[in-house]
Formats: sequence, structure tokens, C-alpha cells
Amino acid sequence: MTGQEAAGGSAAPGGSAAPDATGGPGVHRGTVGLAQGAALYIAAVLGTGILVLPALAAQAAGPGSIVAVAVLVLLSVPLAGTFAALAARFPDSGGVATFVRSALGRTAARMTGYWFFFGVSVGTPVVALLGAEYVVAVLGAPEWVAFVVAPVILVPSFVLNAFGLRVSGRAQLVLSALLVATVIGVVVAAAPAADPANFEPLLPHGWAGVGTAISLFVWAFAGWEAVTHIAGEFVDPRRTIPRATAIAIVVVGAAYLALQIVTVGVLGSSAGSSTVPLLALVQTAAPFWGRIAVASIAAIVALGVLNAYVGAFAKLGASLGRDGDLPRWFGAGSEAGGLPRRALLLVAGLAAVDYTLMVLSGGTLTPFILVHTSCMVAVYALGVAAALRLLKRFSVGWWMAGSSILLVAGLLVLAGAHLLAPAVLALTALVVTVVTPALHRKKGHVTPIRRPKPHDQ
Repeated sequence: MTGQEAAGGSAAPGGSAAPDATGGPGVHRGTVGLAQGAALYIAAVLGTGILVLPALAAQAAGPGSIVAVAVLVLLSVPLAGTFAALAARFPDSGGVATFVRSALGRTAARMTGYWFFFGVSVGTPVVALLGAEYVVAVLGAPEWVAFVVAPVILVPSFVLNAFGLRVSGRAQLVLSALLVATVIGVVVAAAPAADPANFEPLLPHGWAGVGTAISLFVWAFAGWEAVTHIAGEFVDPRRTIPRATAIAIVVVGAAYLALQIVTVGVLGSSAGSSTVPLLALVQTAAPFWGRIAVASIAAIVALGVLNAYVGAFAKLGASLGRDGDLPRWFGAGSEAGGLPRRALLLVAGLAAVDYTLMVLSGGTLTPFILVHTSCMVAVYALGVAAALRLLKRFSVGWWMAGSSILLVAGLLVLAGAHLLAPAVLALTALVVTVVTPALHRKKGHVTPIRRPKPHDQ
């Protein structure tokens, strides 16, 4: 960047006039405060990983898995800080796509938007089915019941988001509070059963085991980009978003670290032997109420994650319609305070198609998870690149973006051949880029490029 950088610590390359950050005239007063914002971040990041990852990591690295969690907490700080800095300065429903549009152009932004909307959204029914499978396994019901329970978990998130963040944000606050309280209860109940002998030796599988555990937990600390799509709904984004992010880092890090310590101490080498490891952990100390507690955790986790992500997908869908990357009919509600119900219907349709495919595959989740994670990594890559251009050089956010390059590079290596999914969506974006101008010429108008305006209030 050059001397064109704004006094607020950011710049919009190109020097053209920018619209209001809310996407329309006037100033929208956000409704999401610090508590609700932190709850949304906690739900988006903590996720379903707590149901299985602590046990899988303990199996891979033994007590060294505790070191892996501590390392990932530290590594997640730059990535979380990068997206918090961007969202605080450019609060727009387009989220990362908006940042990329300003820094790298319309086609790159369209790719980013498609990756998140069509690729990352594949994980929506995955979360519902994962939560349902865990509930069914814990309660001892037949496996087919999970296909009935999953829609029951999926539908409430769409209903809540149809009423906007004023309603869904409050619901998220309750869900996240319940989740944190339940995790604390599990840790407190199970800790007395820990055996000190299970913490030795520290590295039974060497540092290679720790590396495996880190690769497992990488996906547990993803999700910082999701809330960027509702940044315009925050009260005073410049202050609230960084604080909400900081709270989420502390809560999520503490939750995973505590669960990892207790999992290693209580289950030891048998940690990975159960398909429902959290149940094995709880029943060691609380056999009577353990099943109810674990089933509750699974349902709360799924509901919380879905509520946070569905709202983000709907806002992004509306912004894609607003910017001409989807049919303009879907653009209603893209402005801050708007209700993107048309885009929400599209998200519901995509979820229904993906869920139908999962049912037809017999509940095989791996292909869908790989599409979700590879597209998320692609979003991270362009998001970090945009941050290096948009954030004030040598500012804290800029340094965090620079530090995140290594982490994102590692994620791209891990994704490997699975990057085929974002490659297909990128090709689709390129085709739309070629076709759209011709369609606009026939209609006699050209879509102006939108550039976010730094939020300096």
C-alpha cells in the first residue's frame, strides 16, 4: 500500500469512492453486542470437534497431545486477529469476499464468495448429521434414527435466522453459555478419575505424534472467517469485534486444553477406542447422568454451530446477489440490519440437496467434509493476501496477516489433492466473469465495482 492509506489504518486500493460500510445510505446501529458476538465466535470455532478430537489426538500423541493443543491455541491467534482486524474495519455482509474484492479485484472476490457459499456450506448438513449420530449412539438407538434426528437439529437454525440476528444472536448467547457450562461440568466431574501415570511418558510416539495431533486440531480452530459476514450487525465493530475475538480465543483454547488434559488423564491409551469418546470420559466419573450430559452436549454443539454459520451463509448469499455474483433477486437484505430471507431460502435448498446426497451415500461424510475444509483453506489463502494489502503496513493486524501466511501455507499442503473442489468453483467464477459482461451489455447496464469503506466511527 501507499500514502493513500486512510487515517483509520486501512486503504481501498484503486482510490475510487467507496460506499458506506453498511452497504447503503445512512448509518445502521448494530444489535450484536460483546456478549452475543463472543458467543457467535465461540460457536463457530469450538464446534463439533470437542466430541471426537481430544480422544483422537490423545491416541496419536499421548500426553504430547496437550502440547499440540497449546501450540494450536498460539497459532490461531494471528489468523483470528487478521480476520478480526478486517471485519472491524470493513464490516460488510460479503465478509472475506468483500475484503478480496477491494484488494484483488472482482473475479478473485467471486471465487472467494463461491468457495464459502457453495463449498464451505456443504458442511451444514454434516454438522447436523454428526450431532445426530452422536446423540443416537449415546442413547443406544438404531443407526437409521440419526437420519431422522439430523433435520430436527438443522431446521431451528433457519427458523431463528429468518427473524434476524436480534433473535438468533440471543439464542446463540444461550447455546454458547450452555455449551461452556456443560464442558466445565464434564471436566470437573471427570478430573478426579485422572491417573498421574497416564501422563508419562510425555512423547510416546515422538514429535511425529505431536505433529499428527496438531494436524487433527487445525480443523478445530477454524471458523474465524464465518462471523465476518455479520460484522455490520455489531455494535461499534472497531471495538466490539476484536474484543469478542479475544474472548473467544481464550474460551475455546481453555475448553480444548482442559478437555485434552482430562482425556489423557482419565482414558490414557484407551482414549481412541470408543466411537463416542466423550461418553467414555463422562461415564468414568458419572455413570448415571453421563449419557444425558453427552447427548445434550452433542445437540447444543450442533445447534450452536449451525446457528452461527447459517446466518453467515445467508448474509453472504445476499451480498453475492447485491454484487451480481448470484441473481439479483437474492440481494434483498444484504444491508446491515436487513433480513436476507431470500438468500436464506437458497441456503436451505443447498442444505437439502447436500443432505439428500448424504442419505443416498448411506451417511458417508468424508467427501463432504473434505469439500468443506478445502474450500475453507482457499478462503483463508485469499483472505490473508487481501489483509496484507488492506491493513495499514506494520500495524498489529498487518503483522498478524504476515504471520498467518505460514499457517495457511501449511493448510494448503495438508489439503493437497482435495483442492480440486475449490478449483472447480474457481473455474465456475471465471466462467461467470466472462459471461456476465455480455449479459449486462444486452440489458444496457454495467455493474459498478463495490469497495468497502473503513469503519472509523
